[in-house]
Amino acid sequence: MLTVTGLAKQCNVSRTTVLYYERMKLLTPAHRSENGYRWYGDEEKQRLQSILSYRAFGLPVSEIATLLETNNKSTQQHALQEQFKVIEREIEGLRQQQKAIVMLLEEPSLIEDNQLTKERWVMIMEQAGFDEQDMQNWHVQFEQREPSAHQAFLESLNITSEEICKIRSDAKTALNNKLS
Repeated sequence: MLTVTGLAKQCNVSRTTVLYYERMKLLTPAHRSENGYRWYGDEEKQRLQSILSYRAFGLPVSEIATLLETNNKSTQQHALQEQFKVIEREIEGLRQQQKAIVMLLEEPSLIEDNQLTKERWVMIMEQAGFDEQDMQNWHVQFEQREPSAHQAFLESLNITSEEICKIRSDAKTALNNKLS
């Protein structure tokens, strides 16, 4: 039997991670001692390894619970196929972002001379093949990875602070919806 710390070490995760999965009701100790210590056996270790595999594939915690409980190979296969499609869409979005950057790099003076406006940026994105949803996803990714740089970029487009707040708020909302 393993303690929380022992289980965490064997699975190369933090103690906090093990406790998080317990709070999310994905992992339950085999038993608790009178002093409150949690004890995990081989079954719990295997379950944690499954949870970690699913998370490594990008599956949300809410979906993992269902997969662990059903233990149905076709359900698991379907979930992984759907996640594969999600990743494919993200890769395509990143490719479109690359195209937009390449187009912008062909006119670096737009940034240097502070000539890049919202309208010009939208035009560049559209010429790179972005639609409204792609542009929203671009903002979501930018906000998630570099919130302060996203703010600075939006300010460089000379748009109002109210519009900047709305764009960032929409991006945060979309990200939260994606994660839940």
